[in-house]
Amino acid sequence: MSDILKDGLKILSFSDEQVEIISPKIEQYIKELILFNSAYNLVNTDNHDEIVIRHILDSLSAVTQLKELVKKVSVQKKVNKNDSNDSSESNNQFKDKIIIGDIGSGGGLPGIPLGIAMPECKFVLVERMSKRCAFLENVVAILGLTNVAVMNVEAEQVKSGSIDIAVFRAFRPLDKKMIKTLLNIIPSTGVLAAYKAKLDKIKEEMSAINYDENLYSVIPLKVPFLTEDSEENRERNLVLISK
Repeated sequence: MSDILKDGLKILSFSDEQVEIISPKIEQYIKELILFNSAYNLVNTDNHDEIVIRHILDSLSAVTQLKELVKKVSVQKKVNKNDSNDSSESNNQFKDKIIIGDIGSGGGLPGIPLGIAMPECKFVLVERMSKRCAFLENVVAILGLTNVAVMNVEAEQVKSGSIDIAVFRAFRPLDKKMIKTLLNIIPSTGVLAAYKAKLDKIKEEMSAINYDENLYSVIPLKVPFLTEDSEENRERNLVLISK
């Protein structure tokens, strides 16, 4: 077994104990990805190390930021609920919990790695293709991820305000229609967290949809063996978008 996964997790500041707990599950997930990739077109490579770097470590590069975001959204949600006496539910399976939705989950990226690494959080994988949902449900069962649920619907069909933090990674450039759909998914206290590449492209996208600069921020992400110490030296950023 390659050590690149464990090395990458340690670079991302996971403790030795955490690495020993989550790496076996991630390796099992990678096996499932490779096994079903040709049938379901889940990722763009069958190479183990490329999957680790470009998909797993990339997905996990935002764990620290997402954990902080969960704390902030949780506090804001409680304040708003107390002020309005709102008793509405978000997702029945995860009542009264902060819900992180992976929108357009595909093969489960970033939702599955995040669900493995953040067992204290609740995740909903939103995917429109039934065969991919079957794959996701199988992975969730095999890995015993009780904090992860699968939703076989279009993003437009997700109940308004039902997801507190919406993450997405493989979307096309944001346009006005898509941003409207995504913002409808989250409540007033919610946040969109988009995994994106170059900063100049992000600015172009946000400018094209005329989004208020005060309502989004860009956080640089460091992906082991990808954004640093690699021939490509790729740029990765997390874009946080509020209503």
